[in-house]
Amino acid sequence: MASPTASQRYLSTRGGSYGFTFEAAVLKGLASDNGLFIPEAIPSPPTNWQKTWKTLSFQDLAYEVLSLYISPDEIPSSDLRELVTRSYSTFRHEDITPLNTILPDANLHVLELFHGPTFAFKDVALQFVGNLFEYFLVRKNKDVKEGEKRHHLTVIGATSGDTGSAAIYGLRGKRDVSVFILHPKGRVSPIQEAQMTTVLDKNVHNLSVVGTFDDCQDVVKALFSHPELSKSHNLGAVNSINWARILAQIVYYFYSYFTLLRRLPVGSVPIFRYVVPTGNFGDVLAGYYAKKMGLPIDKLVIATNENDILDRFFRTSRYEKRPVSPEEGEGGPAVGGVKATLSPAMDILISSNFERLLWYLAYENEIPNATNEDQKRARAGSVLNEWMTSLKNTGTTVVSEDVLNIAKRDFTSERVSDNQTVETIRHMFNTPPSASYILDPHSAVGVAASLRLIKASQAAGEENVHHISLSTAHPAKFNHAVDLALTGISGGEEVGDYDFEKMVRPQEFLGLETREKRVREVERADVELVRQVVVEVLEEEEVER
Repeated sequence: MASPTASQRYLSTRGGSYGFTFEAAVLKGLASDNGLFIPEAIPSPPTNWQKTWKTLSFQDLAYEVLSLYISPDEIPSSDLRELVTRSYSTFRHEDITPLNTILPDANLHVLELFHGPTFAFKDVALQFVGNLFEYFLVRKNKDVKEGEKRHHLTVIGATSGDTGSAAIYGLRGKRDVSVFILHPKGRVSPIQEAQMTTVLDKNVHNLSVVGTFDDCQDVVKALFSHPELSKSHNLGAVNSINWARILAQIVYYFYSYFTLLRRLPVGSVPIFRYVVPTGNFGDVLAGYYAKKMGLPIDKLVIATNENDILDRFFRTSRYEKRPVSPEEGEGGPAVGGVKATLSPAMDILISSNFERLLWYLAYENEIPNATNEDQKRARAGSVLNEWMTSLKNTGTTVVSEDVLNIAKRDFTSERVSDNQTVETIRHMFNTPPSASYILDPHSAVGVAASLRLIKASQAAGEENVHHISLSTAHPAKFNHAVDLALTGISGGEEVGDYDFEKMVRPQEFLGLETREKRVREVERADVELVRQVVVEVLEEEEVER
């Protein structure tokens, strides 16, 4: 077989590691220099991709996209096809990620990503990642004899809500994997918490940590660099820092593009803008890869809630960790600088995946000053290290105007408050032809940003512009926000025909919050406390060191 291409080899953003296999990037999750894995090159699709990929099913398209990043030497083509088929057999919709046109006259489309087993967009990636982990472990343990030590993976992740349940459903019951999910106590929705804590499989462990999501994320990162734990147990990452998650999400950008093209008149030349509600930057980063691969996306729109570090970066060039001031929004109180909002999965101060984009910005900015590829990469890693060190030590990093302008070629941003989120849920429910369409609060952030951009586009006289807004979760997962919008609790008019039980709650959620639960509370976000719990639980599972 041919050697892996550059797009099938991986490097660390911090500049200290090159030439990793896909398997190593997936199982390690985080590089030893604390960088994130990215492909050594972004691939281009086949020359006739727009014709040959146009009518493919989601599964067949996923195989084509994933093949560009995974060498057949690592995962033979037949195995990759089987992994893709198995991963998406759990979805409730035949299109996996269907595109719903909710305002035809305004060319506003919602890309529904919540048809997986946990009703959130994280399923698209984590069903695949769970099967990948199992595939690699089965292969590693293939020749292990009875009584010999098996290769075991200890997966540790933090969640602001949806990642936890999606990871758990992707890994529950899998042999040779133990999964630990940290969530901030009281800062995920009741349904999200129940989805995680009612999974009683022996290999699943939930830790409720007093603190914020960023605190949980900091603990997870520290555990990966902990000298004792990282040596005694093989640690694997399931958060969006894991490259395989970004890779799997690239697929639905291509799929939605083809879905919309098939609906438009022959010869139409649409302008595509994707609007992505984001906190950790992974979902919109997948769109960046799709754009760099050649998908004709005009702009990627970052839609933030009141925790707006990303929006502030694109407006000021300052990537700054700071509390949200009371006058900047109407959300709940800030804890550790993070404001509690109606879209809690986006209540994040530091966006973990933003480091990947910063590497590409540094790389592109350094091209005139470098003479060869190795020098470009090394310089990009060095610049990124300077930025991340500044962020860690001072809470702020500032990029040059040239770097910001490079970012603005592909991205723009919008900030949406809680009040605007509620108004958008109510507006879309009451507005024909989308009447009775119910958005969850995260998806409403995206639609609110889309409506602003549509108004500006129309005022500028732009034609044939299509906004595809990513819908990241089922509204039943966030019934508090939906009720605020549609029952009059928030001071608005009550919507007469709204009935949560009949119109929103799926059968799978009935009785979920009253089922038996298993969860351990950690009194503070302390690395040593969490490490002790992990080691203790692994001993109970009889996992060999």
